[in-house]
Amino acid sequence: MRISPVPATLMALLLAACASQPAASAVPPSPDSTPAATAPKVLLVPESFVSAETPAEELDSVATWTAPDGHTLAIVTGKSTHRLDVYDGDSGQRLREVGSEGSAPGQFFRPNGIAIADDKLFVVERDNHRVQVLSLPGFEPVGSFGEGELRSPYGLWINQTEPGELEVYVTDSFMYGKHYDVVPPYSELDQRVRRYRVQFDQDGKLMANYGGAFGDTSKEYGLRMVESIAGDARNDRMLIADEDTRHLSTLREYGFSGKFTGRSLPQDSFGAQAEGVALWTCPDGSGYWIAVDQLAPLTIFHLFDRKTLAPVGSFTGKVTSHTDGVALHGPTKRFPGGVLYAVHDDKALAAFDLREVARTLRIAPTCLQQ
Repeated sequence: MRISPVPATLMALLLAACASQPAASAVPPSPDSTPAATAPKVLLVPESFVSAETPAEELDSVATWTAPDGHTLAIVTGKSTHRLDVYDGDSGQRLREVGSEGSAPGQFFRPNGIAIADDKLFVVERDNHRVQVLSLPGFEPVGSFGEGELRSPYGLWINQTEPGELEVYVTDSFMYGKHYDVVPPYSELDQRVRRYRVQFDQDGKLMANYGGAFGDTSKEYGLRMVESIAGDARNDRMLIADEDTRHLSTLREYGFSGKFTGRSLPQDSFGAQAEGVALWTCPDGSGYWIAVDQLAPLTIFHLFDRKTLAPVGSFTGKVTSHTDGVALHGPTKRFPGGVLYAVHDDKALAAFDLREVARTLRIAPTCLQQ
């Protein structure tokens, strides 16, 4: 999250040995990261592609969908152009743009977080104070919700509790002050994540009910600036990024009840803002959380064990920098073991082959059998 004025509103566990592939050489940590004496070992995983740059878009978050013809689409929010950019998930080719600036159905005003459930696309609009839902593959507007509660929404995560019923969690990072950089009083931080129950009737009509808000209000663990959120229903866990580096930027662990567990990712994991987060699941129930350390000149991607949250390893690409959103998808035609998509420096989409990530970080190949 890089705040712009609103118009109204590891110590990581060292790997046992370097990977044997020539491409998996260690790279030095970024100068603005942790000190060299204590920096984790960061390995190199070259990008499979980086799309053509579109600086005017101010790209932020990405979601993926498999079209009926088998093609993978990566849909990215463009904050400055108030629209969505659609990419071919195997080549990185930019296919089309969707939407325009405004508040009518199918229009957007500062779109940020994005997620997909079945054939429904959910887009968070910071400055329309809503979550808009569209139907894929045609991007037809279905409806919106949250206008009565959301003040400055950024990210979201969707939990499918049963067929036709969704729990949607939306982070609400409203701030105070002339430049919107003043954290609210601790007593108001219990509004940092808002919960909605969303259903669609037989005709596809959207029905949404507000289920309240939550967030720790203590001085030490309160969610000061929030955007990225992701969940693991199997382990009753949500990870929520607190991005305020003036305090401590890390990921906090919450249960689905909305209660803070008292646990966070290791304090020294992040040298910059803790940004995008995604869960890489394995067929045997194990897996890895992939969390973004929004550094320059290179983003560092940290992996943590799905169950214990212990650090597993870290990697960078050759060029990917200042990453906001990430998404995991797999398999695809080009990426049979799955793929990690990451936004590069607000202006391009990068892709990492999970086979290369697994090989470099010595992750069991069975995790690639999606």
